[in-house]
Amino acid sequence: MLPSRKRKFLSEIIRRERRKLMRKRFTMKTLLTPLNLTRTLLKFNTINPPGRERDCARFLGELLETGGYKTEFYDLAAGRPNIVARLEGTSGKFPLCFTGHIDTVPLGATTWTRDPFSGEVEGDKLYGRGSSDMKGGIAAMVIAALRIAELSRGKADITLIISVAEETGCQGAQFLVDRGGIVGSAGALVVGEPTSNYPFVGHKGALFLEARTTGVTAHGSMPEKGVNAIYKAAEAITKLQNFAFHFPRDPIYGSPTLSVGTVTGGININIVPDDAVIGIDVRTVPGQVNRRVYEEIRAYLGRDVAIDILTDATGVSTDPDNEWVQQVFDIMASFSKERPVPRAATYFTDASKLTPALGNPPTIILGPGEPGMAHKTDEYCHISKIEEATEAYTKIATTWCGL
Repeated sequence: MLPSRKRKFLSEIIRRERRKLMRKRFTMKTLLTPLNLTRTLLKFNTINPPGRERDCARFLGELLETGGYKTEFYDLAAGRPNIVARLEGTSGKFPLCFTGHIDTVPLGATTWTRDPFSGEVEGDKLYGRGSSDMKGGIAAMVIAALRIAELSRGKADITLIISVAEETGCQGAQFLVDRGGIVGSAGALVVGEPTSNYPFVGHKGALFLEARTTGVTAHGSMPEKGVNAIYKAAEAITKLQNFAFHFPRDPIYGSPTLSVGTVTGGININIVPDDAVIGIDVRTVPGQVNRRVYEEIRAYLGRDVAIDILTDATGVSTDPDNEWVQQVFDIMASFSKERPVPRAATYFTDASKLTPALGNPPTIILGPGEPGMAHKTDEYCHISKIEEATEAYTKIATTWCGL
């Protein structure tokens, strides 16, 4: 038998550890509400560039691991880990996969009237950079995933892919895909991007181009001695205004679009510029091949304009009559009181990289964020939508896993 002094010492250690455990449980219970978890995620500054997602990723990874998930980190670069978390069960089905990104866009030049990193609440609105795009969605899917782990009893198969560097062209997801075998296969994919909880059956493709014109420098007082690259760029931009795709409008995805987003050129006001660059944003619809569109635009602008591809993201399209899609529509009808009809997102997502890598499972884009709030000053998300998304994700997962 232990001496009384040692027994007393050990009893104190046990009581202390028990108190710690009870505090931890209380903290986790408090944290794991849709609102509080989203607020916690907003406090991590994950603006991209530069993209410092490490602390946020580690926090989420440890949270999922505590909930029973096998969690792995895959660094795109120093301090930029993607998360792949798996709950492996005995269902015999391919897993249901949830995906979202934790990087956010910069704040912009306009001054915010709210602290973008405090998670300020006013009524039903939660303010902060990334509240809609898309930390509200991340919080909802993580809480749903933890609920499924608790209900599963070893049966459910769930995968979460939480990426970095989505906002600058899906580099995080591409990194995972390029390493082969990391993402595995999926039976269905839910992308938590902002849709105001309306289930989209896909999204347009994206083709970002950089067009360059060149000239010859000269003194600004003798422009006839040079060749003005900005004038060439202006001619190219005027031509692009009149570019026609000659491609039929899709009843769900609409028409392809082209927009000139940036123009840069010149060194000084008194020097004839010998270089100008145009940024072109093209969005394609199902049936179009991005590479073919690139060739069409290059031929249209002619030899005086050199064009490089910056981003090439394929569109994602799922048959609205797919059985799982119809199940999701049924589930979401219970929240909106109106059954969804097939719609698609104009923006692109990590699904452009992940859907093919996962074996082309049916893909739904569904998240609590407001599409019109993405990338805006004083960005907010409706708290009720985050709570609704949490319930919807849970129902989608329990239905998939047969729980």
